[in-house]
Amino acid sequence: MPRKSPYIIRLTSEEMELLTRFATKYTLPYYQVLRAKMIILAADGLTNDEIAHRLNTRREVVSMWRKRFFEERLPGIEERPRSGRPRAFSPRASHEH
Repeated sequence: MPRKSPYIIRLTSEEMELLTRFATKYTLPYYQVLRAKMIILAADGLTNDEIAHRLNTRREVVSMWRKRFFEERLPGIEERPRSGRPRAFSPRASHEH
């Protein structure tokens, strides 16, 4: 039985317009496109399991972004500085060995 999220997403027309623009703009980083799609599908009433399946990601990831959007709205899905030491090598460099 799919779990029902306590975070019900209802978008304003401005939020929907902006998220739709993000979701269809393939020049944006993939994570921004994916997060926008997650929130739109959540607003459409899909469960986290359904969204994860459609977007080929994990339910936990969908759950996290749904909660952050619910609590912080659009600023919640922006990239944040990460804790810890910055990467010493670019992701490509580590695959060349």
